[in-house]
Amino acid sequence: MVRWKPGARERLQAAALERFAAQGFDGTTVAEIAATAGLTERTFFRHFADKREVLFAGQDEFERLFLAGIEEAAGSDPMAIVAAALEGATAFFPDERRAWSRARQRVIDADPGLQERELLKLSGLATAMTDGLRRRGVDPTAAALAAESGVAVFRVGFATWIGEGEERPLAEVLRAVLAELRTLVTTPQA
Repeated sequence: MVRWKPGARERLQAAALERFAAQGFDGTTVAEIAATAGLTERTFFRHFADKREVLFAGQDEFERLFLAGIEEAAGSDPMAIVAAALEGATAFFPDERRAWSRARQRVIDADPGLQERELLKLSGLATAMTDGLRRRGVDPTAAALAAESGVAVFRVGFATWIGEGEERPLAEVLRAVLAELRTLVTTPQA
């Protein structure tokens, strides 16, 4: 009889969210997460460096999607390139992940240390996007402004996408937020 069941990583992530929701992030141990998933702590540590990584796993892939969008975008307009990066990054968040993303965000919102980690992750993304734009020949100041704007669009769009009652795909939400940003910067203010 086979004891091993596939999907250990996903089971650990689901168990962690369940425990974090019930006990808070600080009140949950790796041992409890592993036990809830029906796995050992050793298995947990094969998949994640620590319990924070359950929430932040996939950062490299997330960033890679943005950078691929920058590299593959047509044209030279920095904001059009950023729009392509945003579009490409939506592959990381299919609609099936929306419920998980909502639960994950509730855990992060309840813990200042996790909020800081999220901000660091987004800051790193802005730096990587700036570098990607500069490699495409975009002026350093324009590259930084476009990258930071892209991260702001992502943050606002993601928060909208995981909001209760929201049903639009992330790509559609991001396009709407980007259009709103463009309106804000092109409309004369009184």
